[in-house]
Amino acid sequence: MLINQLERAIASADALRNLYGNDSQVIGQQQKRYSNLLATFSKTFGGDNVEFFSSPGRTEIGGNHTDHNYGRVLAGAVNLDNVAVAAANGTNKVRILSSGYPQFEVDLTNLQPNKSEYFTSVSLVRGIGARLKELGYKIGGFDAVIDSGVPKGSGLSSSASFEVLIGSIYSHLFNDGRLDPVLNAQIGQYAENVFFGKPCGLMDQTACSVGGLITIDFADPSKPIVKKVDFDFTKTGYALVITDTGGNHADLNDEYASLPADMKGVATKLGKQVLRQVSLSQVLDAIPSLRKDGTTDRAILRAIHFERDNERVAQQVADLEKGDFNSFLDKVVASGRSSFMYNQNVYPASAPQEQGLSLALALSDIVLGSEGAYRVHGGGFAGTIQAFVPASLVDKYVSTLEHTFGTGKCWKLFIRPQGSIKVEF
Repeated sequence: MLINQLERAIASADALRNLYGNDSQVIGQQQKRYSNLLATFSKTFGGDNVEFFSSPGRTEIGGNHTDHNYGRVLAGAVNLDNVAVAAANGTNKVRILSSGYPQFEVDLTNLQPNKSEYFTSVSLVRGIGARLKELGYKIGGFDAVIDSGVPKGSGLSSSASFEVLIGSIYSHLFNDGRLDPVLNAQIGQYAENVFFGKPCGLMDQTACSVGGLITIDFADPSKPIVKKVDFDFTKTGYALVITDTGGNHADLNDEYASLPADMKGVATKLGKQVLRQVSLSQVLDAIPSLRKDGTTDRAILRAIHFERDNERVAQQVADLEKGDFNSFLDKVVASGRSSFMYNQNVYPASAPQEQGLSLALALSDIVLGSEGAYRVHGGGFAGTIQAFVPASLVDKYVSTLEHTFGTGKCWKLFIRPQGSIKVEF
C-alpha cells in the first residue's frame, strides 16, 4: 500500500480501533506510533509501497506450570503488541531496525544455526526463514521497522510476539498470507529452540499467533491440540490488569528448574514419564510410599497442584463457552491459591524475605474481595501478577498497586481477538 494512502488511513483510525479499542487517548497514541514508524521507514530504507503488521503479547490465564508435564493451558492475546512496517527489497537480505536497538541484517543465503548468534534477533529471523524454506514456503529479503509495545520482563512474551510477527511478514510478503497461525507458532518455537538456543514450549507463540482466547492440550507434545475458545472478553465489563512487582529474575534458574523436576520425579516414582500420565487419586494413594522413598513433601504438593490445575483448565473453558464468567473467575482465584499453597512459586525459597508477588496478591485481595480474581502470572517467584478487575474498581485497584510498586507498573489490558496479522486499512 502506498505510504500516502496509509497516512490517510491512519488518520481515520478505523483499523486501529479494531486492534486497540475505542479509547480516544489510546487511539491517538497509536496514530502517532504508526505515523512515526512510517516516517522512520522512509528515512531509513526509502520506498513507497509498504505494509503494516501487528503481533500481540500473550497472557497465561489457566494452567500454571502444567505445559511441561504435558498438561492443558488457557491463554489469551492482549492488546499490547509489536508493530512493524515492512516491504520486500528484492534481495536475499533482511534488514530490521527495532526501536531502541541498532539496525541489523540477516543474509538468507546462509540458513544454518550458528552458536555465535544464540540469544539474538538475528538467529530468530534466520531460523524462521530456514524452517519456512524447509517446509516449502517462499522466503526473501525485506526491510522492516519495528516498535515493541510488549514490555520485556512483563511476562507477556515479547520474544514469542516478535517471532510470529516475523513469520507473518514472510507469509504476507512472499506467500500470499497462506501460513496457518498454528504452523507460524510452531515455526517460531523451532527457531527459538534450534537457532536461538533456548528450550521453550509452544503456548506463548500459539497465543500470540492465533489471537483471542485459546486452550492447548499437550497430551501429545509433538501434536498439541489447539482450540479457540468462543468468548468475547470485551463484553464482560472487566479489565485484565497485569502488575509488575519489580522482582528480580536473576539467580532464579534453580527455582524454575525445580518445578518440572519435582513433578516429573513424582511421575517417575509412579512408573510414568510425566504427571499427565498419572491421576490425582494415584498421587494421593501413593503419598505414604512416596515419602518413605524420599520424595519431598514439596514435590508431592506440586504434583497435587498439577493434577488439579490441569483439570481446572478444562472447567474454565467449559465456563467460558457457556458464558458463566463468574464461575470462571472463581476458578482463576482457585488456580492462584493452588500456585501459592501447593506449587509454591509465588516467592523464592532461597529468599523468603522477598515477597513482592505475595504483597501484590494481598493488596488485590483487599481491593477486590469477591468482586474480581487474581493470581500469579507466568513462571512466578518474581515479576508479575494478573487480575480481572470490574470497571468500577479499576482506578482504585491501579492506584493501590502503583502506590506500592510505582507509577506505570500496572497495564490495563483486554483480550484482543486478532493474533499476528497484516493490518488491513
